[in-house]
Amino acid sequence: MSDHGGFMTIRNAYLDAAAQAVTLLAAPEVRAAWDGPSALAELTVGGLAGHLGYQIFSVTPVLAEQGDAPEAPIPLLEHYARARWVSAPLDDVVNAGIRTKGEAFAAEGALALRERARTELAEQRVGLPRLPPERSTVFLPQTGWALSLDDFLVTRMLELAVHMDDLAVSVGIAAPPLPAAALDPVLALLTRLSVRRHGQPGPLRALARAERLPGAINAL
Repeated sequence: MSDHGGFMTIRNAYLDAAAQAVTLLAAPEVRAAWDGPSALAELTVGGLAGHLGYQIFSVTPVLAEQGDAPEAPIPLLEHYARARWVSAPLDDVVNAGIRTKGEAFAAEGALALRERARTELAEQRVGLPRLPPERSTVFLPQTGWALSLDDFLVTRMLELAVHMDDLAVSVGIAAPPLPAAALDPVLALLTRLSVRRHGQPGPLRALARAERLPGAINAL
């Protein structure tokens, strides 16, 4: 993992996770299955690849912003509590919009999407280290609230991790491993979200006492 300085820990983790996503987008299996169905309902492989690429594209505007968001950032768990898509049904307008955007990126073609992701990631490798340490918040126009820059990048890493696995499963290959520096905050966030939704016993047993879960076998 490259070293961008102490304050770059999360930024660097995001950059390395995004690099793994670009590698997956370049897989010939993805290109070959582009117009076929993905592992996600109502999304083609290309549409899912487009949604994966968007997680990288969404970071680029941060580089052009001239300062912190005027709004105070909200906590990361509050972001997911407010986000409509988290609990919205598949046919909700917000989820339909996400699929439409992914398919629009897919319409550019596999090679074009891969090259855009590669180009924007290269720009981010230059731009993110140049952001000063005190540059600490990001306004999310699609939600109407702000997050800390680190929290925003953790949301990108979570999306990258989940959708790299979705895309790899869709085309029958192994997902690229998430770098440890990215895996740690992603697992921490997923665990906290799971505890909030299901309470403590379920997540604890899934990780340490799987034999106590209904219908589960002990995988440890």
